[in-house]
Amino acid sequence: MKVYKFGGASVRSADGVRNLCDIVREETEPLFVVVSAMGKTTNALEEVLERFMAGDRDGALDGFAQVERNHEEILAGLFPEGVPAAVAGAVEALYAEARGVLLSGGAREADYDRWYDRIVSFGELISTTIVSAYLERAGVPNRWIDMRRCFVTSTRHRDANINLPLSAPLLKRAVAGAPVRVFVGQGFIGSTAAGDPTTLGREGSDYSAAVAANILDAESLSIWKDVEGILNADPKLFADTVYIPELTYLDAIELAYSGAQIIHPKTIKPLQNKNIPLYVRPFSDRGKPGSVIRGEMTGRIEAPILILKPNQVLLSIRPKDFSFVIEDRMVYIFSLLEQYRIRTNLIQSSAVNLSVCVDASRHLKEVAERLRQEFRVVYNSDMELLTIRGYTPPLYEKYAESSNAYLIQKTRKMVRIVRRTFPWRPQTNIY
Repeated sequence: MKVYKFGGASVRSADGVRNLCDIVREETEPLFVVVSAMGKTTNALEEVLERFMAGDRDGALDGFAQVERNHEEILAGLFPEGVPAAVAGAVEALYAEARGVLLSGGAREADYDRWYDRIVSFGELISTTIVSAYLERAGVPNRWIDMRRCFVTSTRHRDANINLPLSAPLLKRAVAGAPVRVFVGQGFIGSTAAGDPTTLGREGSDYSAAVAANILDAESLSIWKDVEGILNADPKLFADTVYIPELTYLDAIELAYSGAQIIHPKTIKPLQNKNIPLYVRPFSDRGKPGSVIRGEMTGRIEAPILILKPNQVLLSIRPKDFSFVIEDRMVYIFSLLEQYRIRTNLIQSSAVNLSVCVDASRHLKEVAERLRQEFRVVYNSDMELLTIRGYTPPLYEKYAESSNAYLIQKTRKMVRIVRRTFPWRPQTNIY
C-alpha cells in the first residue's frame, strides 16, 4: 500500500483532476488517495461562514451558490458528454445538505469553531465525490471512503487531533476485502466520538495522509505539489531558490513549525513512528524525483532556508507593578492563549516583560482585554515572522539589522526576526 495526497491546487480544474487520474493509473500497487478541497474552496467556504455567523443568511447562500458554480464548471469539463445522473445526484445531495445548514440560522459567536467544522468540511466531501466518480468513469475502479467515519478525533474544533487507537480499526475495516486497489478519502476532516464533524487545522490534509499511512502500514507517502520538490524558500516570495533533495524528520518538523509550506506540522510524527518516508513530488512533471523526508539523509543541507510566516501579531505583556511576570503568571497567560486557540510562534522574556509573536486571531482583542485586568498590554499587528536557518552574515545584515525588525532571536544556526509587514516582498538574491 502507498498513500498519495493531492492538495487543492492539484484539483482546482478539470485538467488537474485528469492529471491526478493519470498519476493514479500509473501506480500498480494498492493506493490510498487523500484529496483536499478543490482550488480555493476552503477560502470561499470560510467567507460563507463569516456571512452565516453575521446573520446574513442570503449572503451566505449567495456565497455557497458560487461554490456550487465552481464545482459545476469542473464537472462539465470532466464529463463533456453530460454528467452521469448518479454523480450529479451525489453532488447535489451534498449541496442540499450544506444549504440546509446555512438555512438553520441562530449561530452564536461562541460556537464559531463548531460551525466552521460543519460548513467548511463540505469542500472535501464534494471534491472527493467528484474525483472518485471521474476515476471510475476513466477506468480506475475505486472505493470512496468517508473519513468522518474512519478518523475519530478530539473535540478541539478547527484543530482536532486524530485518536490513532480508535481510528485504526475503522480505517482498516473500510478498506478490507475491497475488490478494488484504489481508495479515495478526504483530507482535513474527521469527527468526534459523538459524530460531530471536525477539521484538523489549515493544510491538515497532510496530517490526514500521514495518519492513513501509519494505520495502513504504507510503504511511503507522496505529497504532490506545484513545485519540483522541497525548496529552501518560497519561490513566490524569494528569488533564486535552491532545490533540496532530502531532509530528516527532525529538519522537516522544525521548518514546518516555523511556517514552511512543506507540510503540516503534525504530519511527521505518524510517519516517524513507523519510519515511513515522505516524498514531495511535482504534480506537473511526475518524471522528476522530487524530494524525500526520512529518518536520516545521505548529505547535508548547504543552502540557507528562509521561511516567512505572515499574519503575525507581536504581543507585549508587563505587570502593572514590578513583580516578576515570568515567576507568577506565565501559566495563566499561555493557558489563556491556548483557550482562544491563538498559536504562539516565538517567546522572549525579561524580568518584567514578556513578548510573544502569535498568529493573528479574531479573538485577539478579547484576549488583550482579559490580560489588561492584570497587566499592561500592547500589541503590534501587521507583523510577519522571518526564520532563517543556516543564515550567512550577508543575510543577517540584510534582514536582522533592518530598521523594520522589532524583535530578533539568534542562535548559532538560526535567526528569527519579527518585523513589520512590508507592502512588498524581497526579490533579491537570497545569498
